[in-house]
Amino acid sequence: MTLIKSISGIRGTIGGKTGTNLTPLDVVECCAGFGMWIKAQGKKTKVVVGRDGRISGPMVSQIAVQTLLGMGIDIVDLGLSTTPTVEMMVTKLEAGAGIIFTASHNPKEWNALKFLNEKGEFISAEDGQTIIEYIKNKNLVFTDVDSLGKYSVYENHLTDHIDEIVKFPYVDVAAIRQAGLSVVVDCINSTGAISIPPLLDVLGVTYTLLNADHFGHFAHNPEPLPAHLTGLVESVKSNKADMGISVDPDVDRLAFVCEDGSLFGEEYTLVAIADYMLEGTSGKYTVSNLSSSRALADVTHKHGGFYKAAAVGEVNVVNTMKETRALIGGEGNGGVIVPGLHYGRDALAGIALFLSYVAKKKKTLTEIKASFPQYIIIKDKISLENDEQVVQLTKTIKENFANEKLNDIDGIKIDFDLGWVHLRKSNTEPIIRIYAESQTQEMAAELIQKVKNVISYV
Repeated sequence: MTLIKSISGIRGTIGGKTGTNLTPLDVVECCAGFGMWIKAQGKKTKVVVGRDGRISGPMVSQIAVQTLLGMGIDIVDLGLSTTPTVEMMVTKLEAGAGIIFTASHNPKEWNALKFLNEKGEFISAEDGQTIIEYIKNKNLVFTDVDSLGKYSVYENHLTDHIDEIVKFPYVDVAAIRQAGLSVVVDCINSTGAISIPPLLDVLGVTYTLLNADHFGHFAHNPEPLPAHLTGLVESVKSNKADMGISVDPDVDRLAFVCEDGSLFGEEYTLVAIADYMLEGTSGKYTVSNLSSSRALADVTHKHGGFYKAAAVGEVNVVNTMKETRALIGGEGNGGVIVPGLHYGRDALAGIALFLSYVAKKKKTLTEIKASFPQYIIIKDKISLENDEQVVQLTKTIKENFANEKLNDIDGIKIDFDLGWVHLRKSNTEPIIRIYAESQTQEMAAELIQKVKNVISYV
């Protein structure tokens, strides 16, 4: 069982011993630390909260809410919602912060508290460290009985979110309706089941839902990876649908299945939407993290734009997008960030933009996928004995690959002509993760071996 208190929040497995699992006492402690940070920052003492469909969601949410009320902080509870919806409601409802109760793609025994600032964005590393210090020092102060926070419920959050999406200039509702598209949606027994259907209704799309009830009892591993999408693949083929749509439990990651049952690929979710939004523009920036596909850079350059890589992590991608005033960005795990709506991964916005693209292209998903540069990403790892080994490894790579393009903002990435290799220290295990991309799996494996040969003696 696991408990991780990090700069972005707290996550862990439900039950067990305090301090080693996500128990009620740990939830109280971490929420109180968050409350102390809100007060110290002089922010509005009002927090928007929402949760995905996990079994433990009501318990964790209620404990957190009561803790913050006990600190004199007002709560606006969205109840069942999505991560991007909570992010948008923080600013709409003029709150000082937000909390999303979700463990994203983790299995059902996990839950987490993800903290948002007053912009509805994930808190910075510095702010996260401050909260951790409050928790460590037990410097937690509650209010007197006359100053308790006020509790309220806001029910129109999903409608508000969808309204903003369909008003977004790049979403062509008329084209989607005219295209007469049919889709199958894997809702993974979570809040995709209450957020995606109303969006598709507005867009005039015919749909079949899979895993749309029994919230929290995930029908399969909730991460939208190929091995977990076999049911969606079969349903797309049997229903003769134009595509399949897969989201994770909190609806911030998005993957598609083609009409023939082949996988469009998580990496290509962002690539396709960028290709659509960049059409007819020039000089625009796109951003993804260092471990995302080179295909985004290729598509960006095709449209006369500029690409910039960020360190891994949504906060880092968002910061780089702000610096470059990027039109579109995100992560290769199916995370699409549209600044014109908000700075957070948003599968609902991604669905509307992707459907607009398909409707206007008037092509199948297999034809669209074939039009992009084709790359394969593979993953490997090596054991790590100590942090000094990381320093020596980085030095060795820089010396041996000095003639290649190197990027050391997050671990070290080597850009070769036919692909790249990215090495970075894991935040949760004593290993170095190694990612590589090239035009075939064999070529990517060769690149990894080329780097391993150099660092084998470190």
